[in-house]
Amino acid sequence: MTLALYVPRASAVHRLPAGLKLLCLAVLAVALFALPTITAAGAALAGVLAVGLLVARLPVAVLARQARAVRWWLLALLVVHALTTDLLTGAHVALRLLTLVLAAAVVTATTRVSEMVAVVETVCAPLRLVGVRPARVGLAITLALRFIPVLTERADRIRAAQAARGGSPRGVRALRTTIAPLLVQVLQMAHDVSEALDARGADVEPPRAAWRRS
Repeated sequence: MTLALYVPRASAVHRLPAGLKLLCLAVLAVALFALPTITAAGAALAGVLAVGLLVARLPVAVLARQARAVRWWLLALLVVHALTTDLLTGAHVALRLLTLVLAAAVVTATTRVSEMVAVVETVCAPLRLVGVRPARVGLAITLALRFIPVLTERADRIRAAQAARGGSPRGVRALRTTIAPLLVQVLQMAHDVSEALDARGADVEPPRAAWRRS
């Protein structure tokens, strides 16, 4: 799954605080499971599309790209439920997943990464009592958000290179021939990033203030 990058617009959704948008996303996720009906999921999807396209004025291509990224997962859910339960249940589960994916895309497309990371660090601040560093959590989230579009770009390059060599496999074989070289590149990027962080002292504990008795 890909995440939409920030799309600058002068809309009311863009002006909302990042914490409020993340809270609304969490409430939507809870509501989709608390109201387990396909009607509620359809209404939620319509609401997400209305907010993203009409209120936030995001390009249709931004949300369409997110839907295409999970199309095989949605199809797999339909097939599995058609074989194990029934098609209506599969359609409900797929609709719920699509709603959450598009809602997350709206949030990330209308919120700067720095604002979301600041909210996460604020929420994680009490975890200092158990030895967790909020800045490190924020760094992990920043890297994840940055690497997702990079991985998508690398996967597209791999597929384009395979097509240029006269090989354009489809289906499961296409997935297998893409994952192997992509995994090698991911491990290499992870190694490079870890070395860069170590060189900059990212794993060094911050100095503690020394208190003197008066």
